[in-house]
Amino acid sequence: MKKIITTSNAPAPIGPYNQAVLKGNMLYTSGQIAIDPKTGNLVIDDIKTETKLVMENLKAILTEAGMTFENVLKTSIFISDMHNFSAINEVYAAYFNEATAPARETVEVANLPKFVNVEISVIASL
Repeated sequence: MKKIITTSNAPAPIGPYNQAVLKGNMLYTSGQIAIDPKTGNLVIDDIKTETKLVMENLKAILTEAGMTFENVLKTSIFISDMHNFSAINEVYAAYFNEATAPARETVEVANLPKFVNVEISVIASL
């Protein structure tokens, strides 16, 4: 049986999906973008601030599921401009222990929801 994970500390879904789904000990999050869960506004002033909010939204979902970034096995990062990779990676790296960091892919895409610059999802396990 799957369990839907929802928290008011991350943006509410704006379509037919959930913030995350827990199946057994595996957690699958939806991609998170830089929407401030308190205001519902996009925060895309600069790429580091945008990435930090994305990571904080993921942290809120992980917390709701009883997990931390140490539980993350895999991340998927979608960015609109590969020139932003270094700045995104700098913020992203602060959330992980390099020795136990998850597997990941980073892909440049033409467009992201609401034309944001970065979207990240994770797969985690208890």
